Amino acid sequence: MRHVRSNRLRAVALSAALLATATAGTAAAAGDSRTDDRGGKSFHSTDTAWSGDRGERPAASLTGTAKLTRSLGDDITFSFDARLAAKHNDDPLQATGTFRFSHYLGGEGAWAEADVDCLVTGGRVAVVSGVITDTDLPGAKGLRVGVTVHDQGRNDRLGYSWAGTGSPVEDKDLAPCVSSAPFEKVKRGTGDFRVQPWQPEL
Repeated sequence: MRHVRSNRLRAVALSAALLATATAGTAAAAGDSRTDDRGGKSFHSTDTAWSGDRGERPAASLTGTAKLTRSLGDDITFSFDARLAAKHNDDPLQATGTFRFSHYLGGEGAWAEADVDCLVTGGRVAVVSGVITDTDLPGAKGLRVGVTVHDQGRNDRLGYSWAGTGSPVEDKDLAPCVSSAPFEKVKRGTGDFRVQPWQPEL
């Protein structure tokens, strides 16, 4: 636990230092997007899990927005609009969509947005990965990151590929759909994640 705590604090320090020289970017996102008061982009995923598939229910999906619990008051938000179309049921690498995450403490931090390149769900657990296309964290653009979500109703959990390193910038060669166990807890009342189970033909 002490190692995880140290990585969290290191990630905050790294983000704060980089923010001093970074400029916030903008990019198109699925759903409604707007600029927040920190200069970064606020992301809102669509309410309908299969909105991007012309009304057809996808083979798998991960949607929603929520913040993580932090005793120090960190503002950490994750938003997802990821889906695997029914016609690509046997190929998770055909998943599409976007996801976004941000981490701020004391008004300093960073944000990033990624294009989905893999999505696997099983029961109420989802693993999604994507390549960062827009960010104000130097060195992160073009890197792949992965996130795990456990949809437990009001007690969702989340994990991410940089849990062991403290920063997405440290993961240079991450494979698709790779992430950590969902050790983080979602802060009550801040939102919800929704996972649609995948049913591949085995």
